[in-house]
Amino acid sequence: MIDVELTHTLSPAQIDQLVAFYDDVWWAKGRTRAGVEAMLRGCLPFAFIGEAGRLVAFARVVGDGVYKATIFDVIVAPEERGTGLGQYVMDAVMAHPEVAQVRHVELQCKPELDEFYRRWGFAPVEGIRYLRRSAT
Repeated sequence: MIDVELTHTLSPAQIDQLVAFYDDVWWAKGRTRAGVEAMLRGCLPFAFIGEAGRLVAFARVVGDGVYKATIFDVIVAPEERGTGLGQYVMDAVMAHPEVAQVRHVELQCKPELDEFYRRWGFAPVEGIRYLRRSAT
């Protein structure tokens, strides 16, 4: 794994890189810079910075600090996948004081990623259905 620095504040250039990350994944295409800037104001971002200030991984958490937190947008730069950086990202997120003490930490993932997330105690929730309302 490359050397990275964790920050919770992104520079303007790193926000541009994050928008590009979103354009590269099927579940976040079309996010705008203005939307991403607003999103960052409403969450706890985890930005992992590599050489020359380049964003190499990202995740964010939204929650109340006590009962519920949801992890969103776990992304690793394509060239860094398979290096252990994703595990490092999740370790950092789960160890953060605003996450570590929360009763229920949730995330959404494709079924093939279940095994990856199990090492932090995540498991499917039986009897619960995920619902979504999309803006028109």
